Amino acid sequence: MMQDTALVIAIGGISFLLSVIWGDPFIRMLKHIKFGKIIKADQPESHMAKMGVPTMGGFMFLIPVTLLTVLFNAVSIFGAPLLGSSILVPLATLWGFAILGAIDDWEGVRGPRRGLGMRSRTKFLIQVAMALGIAYVLRDILDVPQLLWPTTPFPLEFGWFYLVIATFIIVAMANAVNFTDGIDGLAGLISLTAFAAYGIIALMQGQVYLARFCFALVGALAGFLWFNVKPASLIMGDTGSQALGASLAVVALMTGRWLFLPLIAIIPTAEMLSVVIQVNYFRMTGGKRIFKKAPIHHHFEMLGWPETQVVMRFWLIAMIGALLGFALTFIGY
Repeated sequence: MMQDTALVIAIGGISFLLSVIWGDPFIRMLKHIKFGKIIKADQPESHMAKMGVPTMGGFMFLIPVTLLTVLFNAVSIFGAPLLGSSILVPLATLWGFAILGAIDDWEGVRGPRRGLGMRSRTKFLIQVAMALGIAYVLRDILDVPQLLWPTTPFPLEFGWFYLVIATFIIVAMANAVNFTDGIDGLAGLISLTAFAAYGIIALMQGQVYLARFCFALVGALAGFLWFNVKPASLIMGDTGSQALGASLAVVALMTGRWLFLPLIAIIPTAEMLSVVIQVNYFRMTGGKRIFKKAPIHHHFEMLGWPETQVVMRFWLIAMIGALLGFALTFIGY
């Protein structure tokens, strides 16, 4: 156990160094091709300074995580043990949703829907199709525990309905982290915290390969934040946010400990709910709003909170949520 823990921590450190080293040339490349963020006119006025900041920054942490995941699991992946091979599922999820996000980012900067990105319905349908395929693999190929209730020694089974549950969780979390990505450093810091919590959960379960994946992401996200804290010189875009949200959901599903995912990922959950509440209230009341602007981090910005204050306060809430979720997960363990 101690040896596994030491290796997991070392992987996080190596991942951080790789991301920091690779960061500068990656940013220069994006600047060279002039692939910068387009800020919508309805954003808070302070966001106009972000116009032209390189986006599609998710690739900064995807590359180191992929290299380290394959390197440290190569024997298991190519040698065929199921436990090691299973790491391909969150890795494939990471890349599948990253590619979808990259297409969205590209269309928003260079495509015919410049400033808008992909149509929401098209993106949603592709997300559902990918999530359904992942859910099938989790249930029928990897045979993951469908739900580990905190006080029950045996996993609960949902049968075919598990496909619906898993698909919903993956799509919801992909969009939840996407909504969270709107302030320098916020989505990266929140995701880092959630992956750290699930990395420890995986380690306690003996899922060493999954723990390595989580902490490779923790380290890579720390490296990304080196460039993403205010004032950001790089934005993760949908390339990063969708990938992080979907892979976090898959990690939670693979542990069977997804019951408290909304608490461990309390900020993305709140961001998504704020959008759902705002949109439905707006439609029902003919134009009235509950929040000054959704997602909810914009609401606090428009109340006068500086970006850095929003990020730090949201991160404090995220850490408390992760600690509580972790504690509740192992009641009676």
